[in-house]
Formats: sequence, structure tokens, C-alpha cells
Amino acid sequence: MRYRTVLLDLDGTLIDHFGAIHRCHSHAMRQIGLPAPTMQEVRDAVGRGLEDAIADLAGAENVARILPYYLEHWRATNLQDVKLLPGAKELLERCRTHGVTCAVFTNKRGDASREVCRHLGLTPLVAEIFGAGDTAWLKPQAEFSAHAVRTLGAEASSTVVVGDSVFDLAAAQNGGLGFFGVTTGTHSADELRAHGATRIFPDLTAVSAALFG
Repeated sequence: MRYRTVLLDLDGTLIDHFGAIHRCHSHAMRQIGLPAPTMQEVRDAVGRGLEDAIADLAGAENVARILPYYLEHWRATNLQDVKLLPGAKELLERCRTHGVTCAVFTNKRGDASREVCRHLGLTPLVAEIFGAGDTAWLKPQAEFSAHAVRTLGAEASSTVVVGDSVFDLAAAQNGGLGFFGVTTGTHSADELRAHGATRIFPDLTAVSAALFG
């Protein structure tokens, strides 16, 4: 098999956390008198980190005001309705069986990523969790990809990023890594293909079949 290391995005790839994300953005924006965003607006805003999402939804001038409300509501409610996406745990377990190293590679805050991975039972199945705030970088910066590969003792040529967004794709491109796209999150197959993706799958079950046959 070509790939010995798999870097998996979290939201829209391994898990569906959009209900909580939408709920917290809506709550926070209402606290300062702004209308709640639609779910589609939230989906369009996520992927580059929380502060950027708030700026897209409410304006850069409101990030500092909204962020504390968002985080407070997040800590109170974020685990209420999060769920694994189809094939997530099975893919991680199959990687372990085949000696393939897996890690979470996300622009979700590192502390939030570790909390939800513990809650869903993913932590024992991944070697590392790389999230926002853990380093000075975010996807799609090449430095973030290089840090993950280096920390895992891997090689770029045998590492693949699995993700649902053009930011995951750009992280793979900038880092010289492979890319498998899934259409379970924020970007469609056409959108991923337009940015250069060539291997696109409907879900992680299909990714697992492509990796292991």
C-alpha cells in the first residue's frame, strides 16, 4: 500500500458537529443583537478556524465581542448532538490492523478536538490530534502539514490527507501530500475537483475500500 500515514480532518470528515457549531454561532450573535445565521451560512464559513468563521458571519469588528459568548455556550452544549460519520471508526480500526498511522488534523481548536475525540471514543485509535492553537499554524499552511508529518515520524510521500474541504485539499497540496476528498461536509465533489482534487469519495467507507481494497 502506498500510504503509511493518514491525516484526517475532523468536522465534516470524521464527525458531524455542525448542529453544535450552528447553535453556538447563533447564540453568540444574538447576544450582541445580530440575527442568527442559517445552517448553510455556518457551513460556508467554517474550515479556516473559529475566529475567521466569526468574522465571515458577523464581521471582523465583532470577533472579540462574540468569541467569549461562543466559547461559553460551546463548553456547555457542544457534546449534546455530535456524532461519528459513517465509516469513521471502522476506517481508524482498519488502519490500525494494517499498521497505518492515523492522526486528527484539523482547524478546530485543539482542546475542543481532544474533548470530542475522547467523547466519541476516537482517542485510542489515533496517534496524535493536531488542532488550532496547538501550533502557530493552521491549514492550509505548509508548516502545519510539515509539523504533523515530522511529529509522527512519517514521510510526505507516504502520507495522505482525508478531508471534506478545499482547505484540506490545499493543505495536502502545499505539503506535498496525497489527498482523498469526501463529500460528507462543506464542499461538493465539483468544488473539490475544481481546486484540483482527483480522488473524491462519498464517505469514509469508500475511502477505506480505496486504501485497503
